[in-house]
Amino acid sequence: MRTTMTARARRVLVATAGSLLAIAMVGAVTASASTTTTTTRSSGSPIKLATKYASGLRMAMDATYPPDEFVQNGHIVGFDADLGMALGKVLGVKVTLVDATFDTIIPGIQDGKFDVGNSSFTDTKAREKVVDFIDYFKAGEGFYEQANSTKTFNGLKALCGHSVAVETGTTEQTDAQSQAKLCKVNVLSYADQNQVNLAVSDGRADLGFADSQVAAYIVHLSDGQFKLTGTPFETAPYGFAVAKGSGLAAPLLAAVKAVMASGQYKKILDKWGVEQGAISDPTLNGATS
Repeated sequence: MRTTMTARARRVLVATAGSLLAIAMVGAVTASASTTTTTTRSSGSPIKLATKYASGLRMAMDATYPPDEFVQNGHIVGFDADLGMALGKVLGVKVTLVDATFDTIIPGIQDGKFDVGNSSFTDTKAREKVVDFIDYFKAGEGFYEQANSTKTFNGLKALCGHSVAVETGTTEQTDAQSQAKLCKVNVLSYADQNQVNLAVSDGRADLGFADSQVAAYIVHLSDGQFKLTGTPFETAPYGFAVAKGSGLAAPLLAAVKAVMASGQYKKILDKWGVEQGAISDPTLNGATS
């Protein structure tokens, strides 16, 4: 899960991107919409946005985390990017996606440089002390295996008696090694995600272990070679971050609900293979820890 841009997170992001997609750097990508400050939902009730946002919203994201947000062919793409653009259309304002280092985004929201943080932020009680979150997704850790496997793995205890491939330096490696102290688990650690995938595909490992939406994306891109097994665990909500007192929390929450009600939310998650993280009840500041 994306809590801070640690060395561990960097390894997962860059290695996964390197094995699946070519990544370049980009400063900002803009999607245009009208600049009205009131728009109407399918229910007929308006979503009001403060006049100061009529010129648009600057959404900051660290575009190094496929499939959530990453750079492809000079543009920021991913399911978070698509959701951001969908929110802009519902709100009737232009949205500019700004590529920023992860740990600069919340400070940038606080000082007014950015309007929204849209970068796979795990909503935590500690973060809620400085910004508000509109929760829209859930993510955790997940397993994947060969598509023809008849085995089912659900939770860390399921690793007992099996071999699991993980990327070195990840939370998943730590969790697998901790479980190996409780029962017999053969933990196979590799320098990058591509090597992890290869270990699963050639049978050296019974399963792969990664962040839940990353695992889902690996399966999505595998052309039927892999499948998910079990359900994500150690899950936590992702939220769009906004400054306290900005007047954006309520309109964004209403916009998220509208995108969900229209079916666009499901289409976007299905497109990126991350439907397993879908929620049906977006909330404001829904952190559990």
